[in-house]
Amino acid sequence: MPQLRFEGSKHYVATPDLMLAVNAAICLQRPLLIKGEPGTGKTLLAEEVATALGLPLLQWHVKSTTKAQQGLYEYDAVSRLRDSQLGDDRVKNIANYIVKGVLWQAFEADTPTVVLIDEVDKADIEFPNDLLRELDRMEFHVYETRETVRARHRPIVFITSNNEKELPDAFLRRCFFHYIRFPDRDTMQQIVDVHFPDIRKALLTEALEVFFGLRAISGLKKKPSTSELIDWLKLLVAEDIPPEALRSRDNAIVIPPLAGALLKNEQDTHLFERLVHMARQNR
Repeated sequence: MPQLRFEGSKHYVATPDLMLAVNAAICLQRPLLIKGEPGTGKTLLAEEVATALGLPLLQWHVKSTTKAQQGLYEYDAVSRLRDSQLGDDRVKNIANYIVKGVLWQAFEADTPTVVLIDEVDKADIEFPNDLLRELDRMEFHVYETRETVRARHRPIVFITSNNEKELPDAFLRRCFFHYIRFPDRDTMQQIVDVHFPDIRKALLTEALEVFFGLRAISGLKKKPSTSELIDWLKLLVAEDIPPEALRSRDNAIVIPPLAGALLKNEQDTHLFERLVHMARQNR
């Protein structure tokens, strides 16, 4: 099979350095560890790469209770006990009670797959270490059935992290790392154009001015993200908000309409309201 290469997608604005990182991970056959602010498209990247390369996508969304074993398989002992009490013949074959995880599905697939391990830092600190051997050797042992599952094709693995906790050095050594920087204005305009190709230029110009102005405010607990900008623009278009409503006539700072799409907690809302009040007093 020829070397797979990601050249971007019409639905996802990938910067040259991001495309280079994806292709480097594919070439090295190592997981691509993606970090960046929430809402910068880390999860969506795996979906777009799978679509662009024409490969199946398998997703594993990690929670605080997730264990590494669940990505391989789980043995459903409760169902087997219940069936034994009911006299079901299925209990004679323990394989009937093995539930295949995302990695097992990827390993036995007839074609290469894209695997997304989303928000790996939500689980406990041992979670990444427990996957080292399987991701390295592309195989694991099923103790209940005494079989070894080996990958027919090495999957393209994407691992996302929101930096909620530090990841082990041994895990980091086995990954290719890329940090998605927050888009600048030009890149952000390209992203918006993908979602709203017909948006009024005047509205977009004012909206981006407000958005980046909000992000520049010192002391915000949560800066608005790309996904929140998209939601806000969708509302502005749906409500037919005029560009003039986003800024006062003398360009003084104002509370933008539908600001609840951008500011997601009372602390940031109060901070912004105080800044608006102070600006009015100083006029």
